[in-house]
Amino acid sequence: MESDEQQIRQVMEEWHRRSALGELDAILGLMTEDAVFLRCGLPPMSKTEFAAGFRQWSGKARIESTFDVKEIHASGDVAYVWSYISLVMTATETGARTTREGSVLSVFRKSAAGKWLLARDANLLQAGKQD
Repeated sequence: MESDEQQIRQVMEEWHRRSALGELDAILGLMTEDAVFLRCGLPPMSKTEFAAGFRQWSGKARIESTFDVKEIHASGDVAYVWSYISLVMTATETGARTTREGSVLSVFRKSAAGKWLLARDANLLQAGKQD
């Protein structure tokens, strides 16, 4: 059986892979119903707002992302992950690239079915730099 840390890493890998493929429904399945995203200088964003934002740029940009896990700690049915993320969005029409990177603190909860899901995400990515 895989450890909690391995399972959480797999969820993160799937999130990045599904984002690159533009698979919103699969991404939504990786989060709790009450998921909240905290962003610098912006109000918190709900799962519904996340989905709406994803739909706005889906098909208009290609996403490439990498992450480096700095720390994972799981206890019972709650875990936190500190990671460093690099994100490049390339506009499909123009080829213009926007790069963002920075630390992210994520909280995961284990569902009744035993699956780790993203519940809270504090995104500290720097404002986009255009190439």
